[in-house]
Amino acid sequence: MRKFIVAAAASSALVLAFGAAAPAGAAEQAAPPEPGVFVTNGDHVHISSTAPATASAHGWWKKISGPGTKAKVTIELQALDYRDNKWKTVATGSKTVKSGGGSVNRANARKTCTNRVMQVKWRSRIDVDLIGVADSPEKAITATKTLWCGAF
Repeated sequence: MRKFIVAAAASSALVLAFGAAAPAGAAEQAAPPEPGVFVTNGDHVHISSTAPATASAHGWWKKISGPGTKAKVTIELQALDYRDNKWKTVATGSKTVKSGGGSVNRANARKTCTNRVMQVKWRSRIDVDLIGVADSPEKAITATKTLWCGAF
């Protein structure tokens, strides 16, 4: 049995709990491991302060309880393609980090702007995979931001 707890917040935080229930009649088997509970989080896509102009976003995780001290954080930078009105992943980044965020414990994705004369809607999708611990496949999606930064 999987349990997912989703908490909405302005920063699009996503709380995930993952666990397995023992099958009926399995009392003599070892109890399943405690599920890990953590928050997946990320900042809004923004124009990086360093040249050249790039759309940039960061993703991280914060441990609440359970096992696991490191996680592979993968972030997908997505832009809304005006040609077919579908989200397209234009850059990805991943990093194995400890809980907490900050400049060291986060993954980053960047895409150089193709132009600065068109507005494009941007978002990021963040996946956290705890190292050595089962967790859910859900991904957090940050709020959409419109930037003067072409993607295609």
